[in-house]
Amino acid sequence: MDATGRHNGTRHSYDAVAAQYADGFRDELAHKPLDRALLRSLIEAAGTGAPLADLGCGPGHVAGWLARHGAAVVGIDLSDGMIAVARREHPEAEFRPGDLLALPARDGEFAAVAVLYSVLHLDPGELPRACAEIHRVLRPGGLALASFHIGSEVRHVTEWWGQEVDLDFRFLETADVSRAMAGAGLVEEARLERTSYPGEVDTRRGYLLGRRSG
Repeated sequence: MDATGRHNGTRHSYDAVAAQYADGFRDELAHKPLDRALLRSLIEAAGTGAPLADLGCGPGHVAGWLARHGAAVVGIDLSDGMIAVARREHPEAEFRPGDLLALPARDGEFAAVAVLYSVLHLDPGELPRACAEIHRVLRPGGLALASFHIGSEVRHVTEWWGQEVDLDFRFLETADVSRAMAGAGLVEEARLERTSYPGEVDTRRGYLLGRRSG
């Protein structure tokens, strides 16, 4: 299957599970102290009221949290179904349909971006392009926070929350993500790893914080 077919499969799969996904993840940040601390660091670094983006925002729960804590947030997601849920549940934020490989945003529009588990459906060769788009939409000196599952496996899923889907979940090595970010001009400032919290899928999680050079 070519890239267009894979992206369409991802879009349609998330359209199919949008309502169930929202129900399952609506309050997830309440149980993730490290994630909340990292998101607060983005808000503090950017400045209260600065424009932030939540890339691959899903049903908007992270974007809504950021907005309620002082950021002017734009959530972007490939799935129209997810965007519809996000707009309904989080009117405090703005939401746009769009692709990580061609973000619907101006050059330098954002002071910071969060990319939480949003690159896991990209092919390895697409990661540098996504990082280049992140660099493009960041202001000089802007921060990008990326999280991902650590490893090299690919988990193919055909059923999720009772819906038929066609999704590949790609684990990533921290060094590979760091290399892609650096190649796009995002200078690594911090990296963290953690084990899964109770109730999460049992994987090791990686976080990278990069700053746009220049």
